Amino acid sequence: MYICLEGIDGSGKTTQLERLGKWLGDCGFAVTRIREPTDSPVGMLIRKMLRSPSAQEESFQRTLALLFAADRTLIMDTISKEKEMKHVVLSDRSFYSSLAYQNGEEWITQINRYALKPDLVILLDLETETAISRCEGSDSFEEKNFLDNVRKRYLELADQHGFMVVNANNGVNKIHNDIKRIIAPKMGMCI
Repeated sequence: MYICLEGIDGSGKTTQLERLGKWLGDCGFAVTRIREPTDSPVGMLIRKMLRSPSAQEESFQRTLALLFAADRTLIMDTISKEKEMKHVVLSDRSFYSSLAYQNGEEWITQINRYALKPDLVILLDLETETAISRCEGSDSFEEKNFLDNVRKRYLELADQHGFMVVNANNGVNKIHNDIKRIIAPKMGMCI
């Protein structure tokens, strides 16, 4: 199974992915964790570019969308092989992030045509103000209006694509338990 956590910066994806991986591992599942951008040379370039003050400009976002699509193609074989071996693949973001962060759904879908779609997407929904306060002191340069639009787009995508939505304004343990309640039945588990 390929499970992806999505959400705006500061929503807790990395923390919850680590906890989810540990829980599934403790339950006997083989778990592979990936993240976007990856640690490949393309992913490292993306990380560097995201720190640019002009990262939110439309032309910059188009360039990032192309780089993210290229970076994704580098991990598709890994995801496919892990799924074939019945491993659980946990991802911090997927191509849905590009749909939320960059404009042009048809174009984003086209350049990501080789990207595997997750079997399950969990959106960690968080108020923008809280996300910004959580990101203080990090490399995030995103502004409130930009994140407001991304959050709105994520919620639209959740409706269109059947994402499970978890309230990420709650505490870390509550969020983790909410995620476990979503995943357990899909994995044939009880909690």
